[in-house]
Amino acid sequence: MDTNIADLRKDYTLQDLNEKQIDPNPFIQFKIWFGQSLAAQLPEPNAMTLATCTSEGQPSARMVLLKDFDERGFVLFTNYNSQKGQELTVNPHAALVFWWAELERQVRIVGTVEKISAAESDNYFEIRPAYSRLGAWASNQSEIIANREILELQLQEFQRKYENQEVPRPPHWGGFRVIPQKIEFWQGRSSRLHDRLLYTRVDDGSWEIERLSP
Repeated sequence: MDTNIADLRKDYTLQDLNEKQIDPNPFIQFKIWFGQSLAAQLPEPNAMTLATCTSEGQPSARMVLLKDFDERGFVLFTNYNSQKGQELTVNPHAALVFWWAELERQVRIVGTVEKISAAESDNYFEIRPAYSRLGAWASNQSEIIANREILELQLQEFQRKYENQEVPRPPHWGGFRVIPQKIEFWQGRSSRLHDRLLYTRVDDGSWEIERLSP
């Protein structure tokens, strides 16, 4: 390998972040930053790392897509029988990370998890592309399969089954909502002296804001 990994570094100089700039409501602050990521035309600004744990505390993480957010929390969709689905069911705690490299920004979210209502899952499923709806039936997510052909044959089977019909939502597929207890907004700064502002939910439902050392 020609490149020395230890020499890879970037000095962050685009912006700062201070207590006077931010909204006291972290959901409004997230909406502002998310809107700026959209305006900057970043690739998949709703991509986020989802970290989960088994009941024994074994962690795992993967990239997923944010599909909705409001003051109740942050929503993603999956097969409930997948690894992440099972882990979120037996250990309903999760962490999310958004990384917007072009803006030198990161958002970290830690909270509890709940399944969203069947009606909410139905509403989102109905607006998915047809092949995505069929794929939710064809894939037994996270299960071992012998080859790609098995997956494609299963897809063809469901294409025939639902030909000229509306594809219903599988009972094993739906949404989870991450209900944040902490949300950290991170802005890269020069010399690794980054700005970190942490919102923590307090007992009365309001939010405490503290600055963290980088």
